[in-house]
Amino acid sequence: MKIVMLGAPGAGKGTQAIKIADKYGIPHISTGDIFRANIKNGTELGKKAKEYMDQGLLVPDELTTNLVVDRIQQEDCKKGYILDGFPRTIPQATCLTEALASLNDALDYAINVDVQDEKIVTRMGGRRACPNCGATYHVKYMAPKIEGICDTCGAELILRADDEPATVQKRLDVYHAQTQPLIDYYNEKGILKTVDGDKDLNEVFSDILAILEA
Repeated sequence: MKIVMLGAPGAGKGTQAIKIADKYGIPHISTGDIFRANIKNGTELGKKAKEYMDQGLLVPDELTTNLVVDRIQQEDCKKGYILDGFPRTIPQATCLTEALASLNDALDYAINVDVQDEKIVTRMGGRRACPNCGATYHVKYMAPKIEGICDTCGAELILRADDEPATVQKRLDVYHAQTQPLIDYYNEKGILKTVDGDKDLNEVFSDILAILEA
């Protein structure tokens, strides 16, 4: 079961990816984790990636794909894996398709967690974080016992800059320009499945399981 998760920032695809990974005992793979592991272990690919990152540059698509392909050939990926946050663009997706084809392999599913922009802005704008202990809340879905105060340590909660409505909208604009075309790409490949991400977390998960177990 080889899956790529798609969806806008704040759509909940990362949460669903973790739940799928736990359910099926397959690794949840993000490019950030791969970069950190390779840099920490001093691999050749990690050294190359670090050169770009140290200059504040994006790691080239081919190198990123090589890192991902190296990761998915490891022993724990024999039963499958979930890619979260990669590919982000059509060139990355093309690179990945070609690299997998060279291994006589291919993805099974591209699962798109679909949520309307305005709902994402509202959802993320309701997040609150504790600057002291790092606990997170939501004014509507997971409110603290005392408004604006962390349950764990009593510090005053903040709205992070990343969650400001204007910032969220900018991230969504980038997503639609760069990543949205992947939905068309995987639809043409015949592996795209879309779920309504505006439902309850567990309902979304049930909808995904229905797809995977059909």
